[in-house]
Amino acid sequence: MLRPEVTEVKKLFIATFALIFFSTAALAQEKGVDKQSQGIRDAGNSRAPVNNGTKQDVGSGRGMDFGKGRTQAPPPIPNPYRFAVRQDVILKAAEDLMRDRKLILDATASKPSEGILISQPYTFTKGAVVAVSELSHYAELSEATSRGWTRGRYTLFIEIQPIDGINTNVSVNFKIEGRTDGASGPEWITLKSTGLAEEEFLSALIENITGAPPPGRAPSQ
Repeated sequence: MLRPEVTEVKKLFIATFALIFFSTAALAQEKGVDKQSQGIRDAGNSRAPVNNGTKQDVGSGRGMDFGKGRTQAPPPIPNPYRFAVRQDVILKAAEDLMRDRKLILDATASKPSEGILISQPYTFTKGAVVAVSELSHYAELSEATSRGWTRGRYTLFIEIQPIDGINTNVSVNFKIEGRTDGASGPEWITLKSTGLAEEEFLSALIENITGAPPPGRAPSQ
């Protein structure tokens, strides 16, 4: 029969052995987790260029191209524009389009028999709040011309010249003016056109005559 002292020593030895065993296993498992986590962190922090495996559409270089896939701006419409249409047909189409756009023909200045149509000045914007924004669409506003604009107007000039029995050249130009209301009274100042008004009118005229808009442009509403 074992003495009580021996039994206590045996129990203490077994408990110590079990503690060492489980502590070693837990430490080994923790090291394994650390290595795996470190591997994940290393892969995530990799800065090697073009390290994408079989996926080669990203990597070093410009990175994301936010302009890719955007609709390209249509080419400018030639001005003068050549139509394979007689002069009288274009004259009628131009006058009809002017009426649609509330442009009144200046009968005194116009010479339809010579292919020249001129509108009366048309005020397209009023008010100091919106005048600058609206004017900037149709005219180049530099710092030198920045002032208290209160209105904007334009005058249309069309020249329709036959080339031969079929082909006809059409030139479209707009005189853009901005008005200021200073201490000396209202003053209209001629500004340089951006070409947008000319493009819009020519595009609509082409669609009215041919039945289709110029290449790269949507049909007018």
